[in-house]
Formats: sequence, structure tokens, C-alpha cells
Amino acid sequence: MSNENRPAIQDTRERILATGECLILGKGFSAMGLSELLSAATVPKGSFYHYFASKEAFGVALLERYFRDYQQKTAELFGDSELSAKQKLILYFDQWLSLADVPGCNKLCLGVKLAAEVADLSDAMRQALSEGMALHCDQIAGVIRDAIQEGSVAANSEPSELASFLYSSWIGASILAKVRKDGHALHAAHRQTMQCLFGNAAL
Repeated sequence: MSNENRPAIQDTRERILATGECLILGKGFSAMGLSELLSAATVPKGSFYHYFASKEAFGVALLERYFRDYQQKTAELFGDSELSAKQKLILYFDQWLSLADVPGCNKLCLGVKLAAEVADLSDAMRQALSEGMALHCDQIAGVIRDAIQEGSVAANSEPSELASFLYSSWIGASILAKVRKDGHALHAAHRQTMQCLFGNAAL
């Protein structure tokens, strides 16, 4: 393969993934047919199987791409040396809360969209979800650890356990937001998160 062909090939793979993400956010993984995906991405069937051995392999790649991008954006926030650990945590959960007031917010998170659908459908995709979520919880735990050191979060908190608890709470709240089509659960999750992390010093 010549070097000059590699960017175009990568663009084709990315186009398939980006198109698939949009379709899945709208209708789910199972309901999206490969013919629909290929038509929307304007690529031939052979191109799909050049990059992905199966629809399941495509789903794994899509989730890995999603969590990689999500973790990179989170790392940029958490790596801001101008912010305290407390400010980073507040901004992180404020950003999640902001989805509550966005029309169609139930379509914005691929992890939430696929968590319940593919856990029993595909073990490979379930594993990709599990690993992606675990790595993201590690990011949150790191900032909680910094917040404990700076004194803004209680020293008796165990960072990894607290991060997992808060992340699970927000995933649950996001699912309720999808079911109810309103942001009440996300607002409740935000209030409880601030109280859990900072107590009376939340504001």
C-alpha cells in the first residue's frame, strides 16, 4: 500500500464510523442495517468488510472510537492547570447536566444508547463498553484524588469507589432522561453529586 493512499483509506473508515454513529444514535444498533449504513456513507459493501470483519466488529470499533474521543476531551478539562480539582469536577458534571436542556438530549451519548441494548447482544461490544467506562471512571477518580489532597472533598472518600458510584448514578439518570424525555433526573443527579462531593461547600 502506498503512503499517498493511506489518508483516503483512513477517511473512508472514519466516514463509515461517523455515519454509523449518527444512525445508531437515532435508531439503535440492532435496527441499523448494513445496507442502510453503506448507502448513507456512500461506500461499497467491499469497503465495509475491508475494515470490519462483521457488524459486531464495527460496533466494537465504534465504541472504542467514542470512548477514545470522550476520554481525550475529558483529559483536556482535567489537565487544565489553571483550574482547581474542585473546579474541574464542577465543570465536568455541569457539562453533563447541560445535556438536560438540549432538545433530543437522549441521542447525544453513544455509551448510554448502547449500554442496555448490546450488553446481552454481543460480548465483544459489552467488553468494549466495560473497558471504556472503566477507563473514564479512572479519570474521574484521579481528579477526586486531587480534590481530596487540596481539601475540597472529604478525606474519608475512596476515589475509585466514589467515581464509580457517581458515574453509575449519572448513567442511570441519563437512561431515565431518555425514557421520560425530560431532564429532571439529570438535575437531581447534579444536586446529589455536588452534595456528595462537597457537602455544604458545594457552591
